Amino acid sequence: MRFIYVPCPHTSDVLADILYTTLCDWNLDRKVSTLTVDNCTTNDAIIRILLEKLPLKSLMMNGDLFHMRCCAHILNLIVQDGLSLIKFEIERIRESVAFWSASPKREQNFVTAAEQLGIPYSKKLILDCKTRWNSTFLMLSVAISYKEVFDRVKTRDSKYTCFPTEKDWELASEICERLQLFYEVTVMFSGSKYPTANVFFPLICEIGYSLREWTKSPIEEIKMMADQKVSKFNKYWSVIHGVMGMAAVLDPRYKLKFVELLFPVLYGEEKAKIEFQNLEAFVQTLFQEYVSSNASKKRKSEGFYGGSVPGSSSFGSSISSGHRVGFKKLLSDIASITRDDDESGGMSELDNYLKDKLLPKDMELDLLAWWKTNGIKYPTLHRIAKDILAIPVSTVASESAFSTSGRLVSPHRSRLHPKTLEALMCAQSWLLNEIRATCSEETEAYCRSVEFDYDVEEENTKESGTTSLDDFV
Repeated sequence: MRFIYVPCPHTSDVLADILYTTLCDWNLDRKVSTLTVDNCTTNDAIIRILLEKLPLKSLMMNGDLFHMRCCAHILNLIVQDGLSLIKFEIERIRESVAFWSASPKREQNFVTAAEQLGIPYSKKLILDCKTRWNSTFLMLSVAISYKEVFDRVKTRDSKYTCFPTEKDWELASEICERLQLFYEVTVMFSGSKYPTANVFFPLICEIGYSLREWTKSPIEEIKMMADQKVSKFNKYWSVIHGVMGMAAVLDPRYKLKFVELLFPVLYGEEKAKIEFQNLEAFVQTLFQEYVSSNASKKRKSEGFYGGSVPGSSSFGSSISSGHRVGFKKLLSDIASITRDDDESGGMSELDNYLKDKLLPKDMELDLLAWWKTNGIKYPTLHRIAKDILAIPVSTVASESAFSTSGRLVSPHRSRLHPKTLEALMCAQSWLLNEIRATCSEETEAYCRSVEFDYDVEEENTKESGTTSLDDFV
């Protein structure tokens, strides 16, 4: 929507004011449902300030669901905490990769050793970025395939003294096998063409199940990592699983039946009952809120007596003023009973949906199209689906703007006017999205190449007084 220059200081109050002003400019202050942000104290403060500014009645459950934590960021925290326990073992492999990829000559010696052992050198050694666990995973997965080569080149260069031990390789192999799932889920979180929130809940459940399986590992380091990750998982995912759980309920392949069967595997028998009861109560409460809001809108549009009983009818005008008060009260009571009947019927809408037969799990389903087709049958759930399924669970897609902006704001081109920079960034994003809507695979590949990965922090080595990406939100 915007790529705005924010003058210092970048406090939570300043950032919250900028966000609120932007929402008002786009007339979204009464239409926003959630705000997806990274997990940091500044963002927590921004959420609190925005909740004081926004009308709570326009938010789902009076703002209880407003704060949506970025799933990709949480996943990063979970993995990083676990990897910190084996940082010395990983460091020896990292130093080995850095040594043999430091110069063309060393790399050629490494390739020669691989050819002598009959190992095809199909993947180049890659050095990871310590702050990006997925790059560490890729580094380890490539290095493991050349384990025998690293053992062979021990005697080729006297300066090579950081070679990993057999235990290091064994541990790295175990880690890579387990991190494969995390890597695939991270790639899934980073997507922008399948944003509906229902696809992520089964993945989160699979991660939780896998972490608990790790605790049974005979390797002490793996077990320690698992305990650390499980603690982090329980800390963060309990905050957002309600939204994801509701998204799973709105998927006709899952509903509450699927969640009820999955929770014991995820939490254990005792805790699963509590968690499922919480989710069931959440679903009922959210549904009732939408039923009530819909009834309120109907009353406002139809007037106090409803659209079918106009006050100027000939029947009403023939009644003496002495009897009008009693008749008005009777009409009001009838209208109240009718509303109660409508609400009870609305509740049966949820019951009927939940009791319907589940669709096959392996069925390819466009969930938005399904709800568009079945919106007449389940009108209230249709409204909930439009709000819940649109909630982004990750900030990766929006944060990619800061990567591509490195082409515009660089150490050699850092004094663009903020308005010019905003126009360039927004126009690029909007035009690319418009192209992608109807593009071919070749055009899509070009669009991806435009959004290349760019390390913003390293690029922002700037002189005092220049415009940097840190000044934009």
